[in-house]
Amino acid sequence: MTTVLLEVTGLSCRRGGRMVLGNISFELAGGELLALTGRNGSGKTTLLRALALLVRAEAGRICWHGEDVVRDRESWRRQVAWLGHLDGLKGDLSVQENLSVAARLRDEAPDRIARALAAFDLEPLARRDVRTLSAGQRRRAALARVAASHAPLWLLDEPLNALDAPSQAALRAALGGHLAAGGLAIAATHAPIGVPGARALELGR
Repeated sequence: MTTVLLEVTGLSCRRGGRMVLGNISFELAGGELLALTGRNGSGKTTLLRALALLVRAEAGRICWHGEDVVRDRESWRRQVAWLGHLDGLKGDLSVQENLSVAARLRDEAPDRIARALAAFDLEPLARRDVRTLSAGQRRRAALARVAASHAPLWLLDEPLNALDAPSQAALRAALGGHLAAGGLAIAATHAPIGVPGARALELGR
């Protein structure tokens, strides 16, 4: 029997006074990837931000292992690795330093950084300041930050943006490894993620 880890029930959100999401419900077990699809403005980013508790939901519940996540927001945030439209990196720090700071904040083992840098072919760029990188290189660095975390749930907003074909393959490999280890992922996307067994939730229908 599959154990449900994340349960979202009746989630509704407003943006600018307009209801963007209405009564969204789904469940995810370990090893599952949910792809959020739909046209621009359908609420994909809003749903991800609501799950990360970055915006307030109008109604509904988000439960992790059966417990409402709003009861302990800090504990919930430690369960989540977030990738937004912005890469969330400090431009004046190197790639290595960005990942090291994130690891210290989450009290994570430094050896995960080396593996993440290798996974996204960032070792030659590890000492480069992020502000000197191309958009694709910055995206790879942001994805490496996610991959270096112990967080069981990855929330990814358009993770394929600015990635070339080899980098997309690296993302799929990282996602595959995360899911195989029992992790979960939710990704907003306009293009197929390319991970076997991914479920889809179309918003805005």
